[in-house]
Amino acid sequence: MKQVDILIIGAGISGSVLAERYASMGKKVLIIEKRNHIAGNCYDYVDDNGILVSKYGAHLFHTNDEMVWRYVNNYSQWYPWEHKVIARVDNKTVPIPVNITTVNELFNCNITTEQEMAQWLEENRTPIAVPTNGEEAVLNRVGPVLYEKMFKHYTKKQWDKYPAELDASVLDRIPVRTNYDDRYFTDTYQALPKGGYTELFRNILNHSNIEILLDTDYFDVKDHYKGYEKLFYTGAIDRFFDFKHSLLEKLEYRSINFVSETINQPFFQENSVVNYPGTEVDFTRIIEYKHFGNQNSEKTTIVREFTVDEGEPYYPVPNPRNQEIYNKYKLETEKLFDIHFVGRLANYKYFNMDQAFKNALDLFSELEGKITQKTAV
Repeated sequence: MKQVDILIIGAGISGSVLAERYASMGKKVLIIEKRNHIAGNCYDYVDDNGILVSKYGAHLFHTNDEMVWRYVNNYSQWYPWEHKVIARVDNKTVPIPVNITTVNELFNCNITTEQEMAQWLEENRTPIAVPTNGEEAVLNRVGPVLYEKMFKHYTKKQWDKYPAELDASVLDRIPVRTNYDDRYFTDTYQALPKGGYTELFRNILNHSNIEILLDTDYFDVKDHYKGYEKLFYTGAIDRFFDFKHSLLEKLEYRSINFVSETINQPFFQENSVVNYPGTEVDFTRIIEYKHFGNQNSEKTTIVREFTVDEGEPYYPVPNPRNQEIYNKYKLETEKLFDIHFVGRLANYKYFNMDQAFKNALDLFSELEGKITQKTAV
């Protein structure tokens, strides 16, 4: 039996922040991570082409939260990065989110003002007072033609469900612009960490009170660790209860198959991320990591993303049935003492990166009744 004060399952955002917070207040912390690296889905590394790539898809940090921004700046320098996404639609290239340029390109319009764009949207959308699913959410904002061209089939590829089969919240969060702004995010702070995310997490976890056990599945060793003050679990919530609640249903998750390719030329595409909303290809997007940070290499690395049912769970599938199943697991968590479920998979809820940082910081503050000085500076 190994005695630790704080036991944390998972070395991603949630687990790492909680480890740092408790280590800073003098607690002995053990992180058990089933992968062979820290940083969770944010993990990045330099590939054979000398390019810093993310193993689990591009991660773009953006936030309006001052506390979160101050916290991450304790552990890395950051360089400004305003993320932009383009899409191949009808043999044309248009910006995402939908803006004036998108509509002008696809419909041969000549919109020049916000008022004209707002009028176009009003004339083309299908007004729905309270959208009940993803299809209604999109129709209410942009109407049937843009829904068909840019949202319907992309959603099917990404979720293996059409928008009508998903909660309205899934697509309602997608921005639509009435101006020329082609930035994907509009947050006050938009940046990437110098040196990459793995280096950021290495700095967060660089504390003498933190021990990390990699390549270890918690469920294989859980009986070795007793007497901890608190346990924080960041994995899939249904897996935590598998061993004693087999009658509860498994939740749906989506995974991603990342197919990497070296291209023997300086660049493959004109932008870091190019989406493919149509049915002509079965992948959702191509990421070219060389664009991030203005990296130099004679060759380039591209990654095609295929979303799949099986594999490492990346994000939940929000619909009424899954919410009903999750609620049953949530009731089970409330019966446990000093075991806390934190993060996207454990809460069966999509979090942006800054929301994951804030969620962990808020949980620490709630449990300990304070935020230490280092968080606030």
